[in-house]
Amino acid sequence: MVVSLGWSSTTGEGDADVSVLLLDGDGKVRSDVDFCFYNNPVAGNGSVQLLGKTPTADGSEDRISFDLDAVPQEIEKVVVAASRYEGSRFGELDDLRLTLADSAGDGLVRFAVQGADEVSAVIFGELYRRSGEWKFRAVGQGYASGLAGLATDYGVDIDDDAGQDVPEPEAPGPDTAEQPAATGQDGPEPPARVPAQSRGADPVPGSAPEPPAAPQEPAAPGPADPAPVPKPARRPRTAKKKVTLPRTAKKSLADNDTWRSARLFPVSALKSDRERETRATSVVLSVMAQVPEFGRRLTAGFGAPAGRMETFTEVTLPHGESPRRPDGVVRVERAGKLWTALVETKTNGNALKPDQVQAYMDIAARRGYEAVITLSNDVALEGSPLVDVRIDRRRKHKVALWHLSWAEVVHQAQMLIRHEGVGNAAHAWLLQELLQYLQHENSGCHGFQNMGAAWVPVRRGIDEETLCQGDARALEVIENWERLVRQVCLRLGGELGQKVLPVQRARRGSDPGARRTELADRLCEQGRLNAEIRIEGTPGVLAITADLRTGKLRTSIEVPAEEAGYPLTRAKRLVRRLAEAPADLHIETLVDGQGPGPRGTLERLRPEPADLLPKDGAQITGFRLSLFKGMGNGRGSAETGFIRSVDEAVDRFHAQVVTRVEAPAV
Repeated sequence: MVVSLGWSSTTGEGDADVSVLLLDGDGKVRSDVDFCFYNNPVAGNGSVQLLGKTPTADGSEDRISFDLDAVPQEIEKVVVAASRYEGSRFGELDDLRLTLADSAGDGLVRFAVQGADEVSAVIFGELYRRSGEWKFRAVGQGYASGLAGLATDYGVDIDDDAGQDVPEPEAPGPDTAEQPAATGQDGPEPPARVPAQSRGADPVPGSAPEPPAAPQEPAAPGPADPAPVPKPARRPRTAKKKVTLPRTAKKSLADNDTWRSARLFPVSALKSDRERETRATSVVLSVMAQVPEFGRRLTAGFGAPAGRMETFTEVTLPHGESPRRPDGVVRVERAGKLWTALVETKTNGNALKPDQVQAYMDIAARRGYEAVITLSNDVALEGSPLVDVRIDRRRKHKVALWHLSWAEVVHQAQMLIRHEGVGNAAHAWLLQELLQYLQHENSGCHGFQNMGAAWVPVRRGIDEETLCQGDARALEVIENWERLVRQVCLRLGGELGQKVLPVQRARRGSDPGARRTELADRLCEQGRLNAEIRIEGTPGVLAITADLRTGKLRTSIEVPAEEAGYPLTRAKRLVRRLAEAPADLHIETLVDGQGPGPRGTLERLRPEPADLLPKDGAQITGFRLSLFKGMGNGRGSAETGFIRSVDEAVDRFHAQVVTRVEAPAV
């Protein structure tokens, strides 16, 4: 038979999780394995299985499969419950109900639960043995202490803070109904209204108290038998598990490398940019709708509410004499209200078209939609819109224009499946398939890949010393350099699972356009591009310098000197930390109130760390660690391109230097 617990939510985001407890004649679980919940979905030798959630027209149902003939003989009662988490209460859900169905799916009994306002766990009903048959009783008993309190009351040893200070549960009231769980009824019973009430001292109707079990004397160990030290069993945790995928893939079962794994989103058949745009839009929007955490991540910053999301592609909307077809539509429902955004997508190096975006902004304004979202390989900059659109200030309804880069989509998917986790393995697999698609060479969704038409003339002008301040081409290079650095932060943050952000050396509230103009003039004068990124958990800021005159890339970090120990001891500790770092790593001593201190390569300093000490005994404040690399010439991301060389330089420096430098002891 199948038991379904259902509910609906006006916000579209309400949810709960089912759980089952298998109880012996004493009304307790035999062991923690008799506690069946989201972290242990199978119990009772497979007789009880959680089947997962099924969407319904107005909410969702969580289903449980019971093979009553296979339930262990020691089990006298099976408790069916549901719980909420993170401070949520059942009073926020509507239409709480329990439905029993036979193996063919035909409904047998349906019960509704009322009055579960301030509780976070509810026992919906119980299956129990009576005269060799299984009977069913509706309960409606609430627990303010949540799943941990419910489980603890039935003898489960919980291994988290939620299981402490558990108050007494509440008992069923006089309206408790009892029905046989048989399949020979003429049809489903009419709904019974069952309140979630408090339990007092009265016993549950229809149940007889059991005498306490006689205590047993433990057998004394013999002199030749040393008392065994019991290994503590792992206790269940009610904290919800988050599913992440392993970094290393399992060994393939293919005969050789020519066998291609089957993919949910194939890319081999894509032949045109139009096909790529259509496929990419459909893939991303479908995963957004099916994986709530992912859809919420991408739309929360655009003002979308948390609620039930649906996505659509190739929707035709009227616009004058020629209807328009945006690539997609995102719609979120919350509390009976709709939030709608039109989506325009571009792949490869195709730029957004201002007339298209303008048309979608006009359509959204007329139809009362909230936003237009553009999605392309480009990276939006503050104060520098990718497309200029006209905003009719006379319209009462305002439409917001937002931009997403494909690099940000990849970043959010990586953060979820590699680090933070999603609700279940199916969602993690969907995100993995999405990543496989976006990162395929034929998808056209590779992020910012071109430094622009001004890159080669600016490099030539710097080399020939003919580039003058105020040249618009220098400003274009500065803007594209900022886009590249932002993409480097997204990529590195997704791989590490940490916050990686660009550092802006400007006053808060300053004009970003004026700041970029100043940097462009500095580029003309010095011939260098500079950037800094801050990686969460590292002792300093990672600096990137691209010297267009020398064709060299420099990645560096300044490490504060430890306060404890003599100067020579500090230098030796640093060299020991860098034992596995590249031999060509440059180390420079930073001296308080003076210019550059002693410096040298790690290869030379390993046998002589004392060479890092200032000759005049000046105070050491820190050390600068640097790696140098040849810079790519091309404007793109090919093997010899500038973008590829920056990515490789940052990756090498972080993996071989930054990860080996610990924060100094204070």
